[in-house]
Amino acid sequence: MHAKDLIQKSTYILIATIILLASWHIFSLLLRTPALPVPLAALQSFARLLPDELMPHLTISFYRVALSLLIATVLGVPMGLYLGKNQKADEFSAPLIYMTYPIPKVVFLPIFLILLGIGNISKIVLITLVIFYLILVTTRDAARNLSKEYVLSVRSLRAGELELYRHVYFPACLPAILTSLRLGLGMAMSVLFLVETYATREGIGFFIMNSWSSLAYDKMFAGIIAMGLMGFLLYLLLDACEKVLCSWVHL
Repeated sequence: MHAKDLIQKSTYILIATIILLASWHIFSLLLRTPALPVPLAALQSFARLLPDELMPHLTISFYRVALSLLIATVLGVPMGLYLGKNQKADEFSAPLIYMTYPIPKVVFLPIFLILLGIGNISKIVLITLVIFYLILVTTRDAARNLSKEYVLSVRSLRAGELELYRHVYFPACLPAILTSLRLGLGMAMSVLFLVETYATREGIGFFIMNSWSSLAYDKMFAGIIAMGLMGFLLYLLLDACEKVLCSWVHL
């Protein structure tokens, strides 16, 4: 990224932050309730709690989300590419995907807690399942809609199946894959908060709900800020990956 682009992006982030904090401050003054402290109080609480109280919870939450994104990508991308390339396999699997995709995956949380325990495994499996379907369907559709001219031109060079996946399907579908990861990140953060409010004493979701039940609203908003920053940084990471891996898209 050029220095000019970096400065411009930083300026946009600063402006968005100012607008967000100003809106928050106005609503806090209008409502005049302890449940919505002013931004300065929440930020001071965030700075005070970050090293000792927030960081352990943030670490475990980051681990759960990052590992879930990785597993879902490793499983969903190859399967999506295969189904998008092979029409018969796609037609065979489509009914199963269409019947199971619309089901809210969070309904399986009690089952996973019973079968996999209340530790990290049940939470990671649920988050992975949510993201997996999004990556699978997006990758499959991108591979299915790939122009046949690209495939025929590479086949004319006597490329094998692996070469087609490596040099045609995967690069062509990569922008869609990264888009699905960005969308999946938002869903993952939502599911993360839900799973961390059940049968656990770790994670930023637990910290937020525990602070709320204790009426410590400044700590609650400190947790919300921490969770928002974690998601924001992960989103920036995915955005940077797209600029590096899909540089031709931004030419």
